[in-house]
Amino acid sequence: RFIFDKEMGEFGTCIVKQTNCTLSYSYEYQGNNGRLVVTPLTDRCVLTLLTAMFLHRGGNPLGPAGTGKTETVKDLGKNLAKYVVVINCSDGMDYKSVGRIFSGLCQSGSWGCFDEFNRIKIE
Repeated sequence: RFIFDKEMGEFGTCIVKQTNCTLSYSYEYQGNNGRLVVTPLTDRCVLTLLTAMFLHRGGNPLGPAGTGKTETVKDLGKNLAKYVVVINCSDGMDYKSVGRIFSGLCQSGSWGCFDEFNRIKIE
């Protein structure tokens, strides 16, 4: 549920509420793309990820290939107007390159979605 509170801030603030979670809307224009079909599994995943974000944690969707984990995270980012950067991890990535990616994500305020994160070699 999107709620506009005109009393907050100079011009008002839009907040997003779902169950016991309240998050701020980010106002990042994403274009007019298609939306994800909501199934009971995607709904449960979104509720879990929203609760994790409300508690200042991250999320790690886990499951077999082709089940829509990346698309679910991208759709949630679109619902909250957050820019989501999808990184396909490969064998050539190491902890230094991942550190640079995290640095860029923190500086821009974007979300990072790491596909095939288990391919990164632990040194």
